[in-house]
Amino acid sequence: MSRNISSIHSWPGSYYISNDKRWENGALSLTKTMVRFTSDQTKENLASFRLSNIIQIKMESSSFIFSTLTVLEQGNVKHWFGSLKPNRVVVYNVLEHFWRERLLSPSSEIKGAEPQGTKGRELINLVAGAQRRLEDTGIVLHHQGEQFDNMMQGLDKIESDLGIADKCLSQLESPSWWPFGKVPWKMQQEAKAEDAARAAAAAAAGSGSGRNKVITSIPALVSSGGESDLKPGCLLVLVSSLEVRDTSCQLLHHFERKEVDDIRVHNPYEISVRQRFIGKPDISYRLLSAKMPEALSVLEMQYKKKVEYTSEFTAFMSTPAASPCGAEGSIWTEGLQQHCQETEVPVEVPAGELSQLQVHVLQPAVSQAEAQELRQMLMQLKNLALEAETELERHDDVLATVDSSTDRATMHMDKQTCRMKRLL
Repeated sequence: MSRNISSIHSWPGSYYISNDKRWENGALSLTKTMVRFTSDQTKENLASFRLSNIIQIKMESSSFIFSTLTVLEQGNVKHWFGSLKPNRVVVYNVLEHFWRERLLSPSSEIKGAEPQGTKGRELINLVAGAQRRLEDTGIVLHHQGEQFDNMMQGLDKIESDLGIADKCLSQLESPSWWPFGKVPWKMQQEAKAEDAARAAAAAAAGSGSGRNKVITSIPALVSSGGESDLKPGCLLVLVSSLEVRDTSCQLLHHFERKEVDDIRVHNPYEISVRQRFIGKPDISYRLLSAKMPEALSVLEMQYKKKVEYTSEFTAFMSTPAASPCGAEGSIWTEGLQQHCQETEVPVEVPAGELSQLQVHVLQPAVSQAEAQELRQMLMQLKNLALEAETELERHDDVLATVDSSTDRATMHMDKQTCRMKRLL
């Protein structure tokens, strides 16, 4: 699948020019808000329209044998695309995914045209402060968890020493010249100790319920064999793992956090997750989604050292954004005019007659850019809160284990003290 630097994806194919009644070879490209077809010979845009103007996307046939992809635009304008590579099904899945997501958030096309709101900046500063405090809390919880782990290691050593002492006492209580093996009261004590050990193991098996909590879930196009078989599915980001599922929510693969070797970011909307193996092929999934930026903010926190930004991502981000002077300037201006038309503002207002309340109403409190930033920060806060909750649950389990281990060690020491007194 070929790719243009400024586009999310591009595919070689042909476009039907209805005026000349002929097919022209070129490349079909998809950007964040636009669909274009550029001729290979003249390098001109033979077709260019916005995703929000699309009415229908279908897979049809021309002359009953030529498989094509058709896009119906507003104004009953129909575009025919053929000879798409790798195949038209992949192109259809990608275009339909971004088109449907664009329908759910049409205001994002004119996000750059809206002014920044002071209220939105204040909210961002408040959320950033809360995020810093929560990160500090997470560091403290991590240190406490390390202290608990050290306590468990100390208790394990104590139990090991008690086991050695128990063996020594058993040899003293049952000397080699005793003809009947173990004494009866010692057999009862060992049976009770085994029952207590089984109960402790059963209690420890029920821990770890917070590890399966979902942080975020996004619809995505999923492929396990490269870019030629992208199919609809979804990506689930859990507290301790990643899950790739199909459209029927059937699990395709489950990545534990420690099993993920790298997450390669090709552009803000496409990533690949890989798990390496020795002696057998690696497991790799490629995911493309219009909502991938929301998941990336969480993945960057969970897999800091494993997220890799490719040269494609750098080239994509270095491309100038749409502006009135750029290639998509007319689309930007059109979106801005449409946004202004949808806002109910008097066409002619004499100077000085706008009250302070009207001016305050006309100015948005939170811009679209700030709302998107707030959404990502809140997702990060949710991730931090869930990780803190998981750590606290682990602390509870460790404390319960420490409590039971301490009681068990105290009981063993009391019994061994009594046995030593009897031997004396």
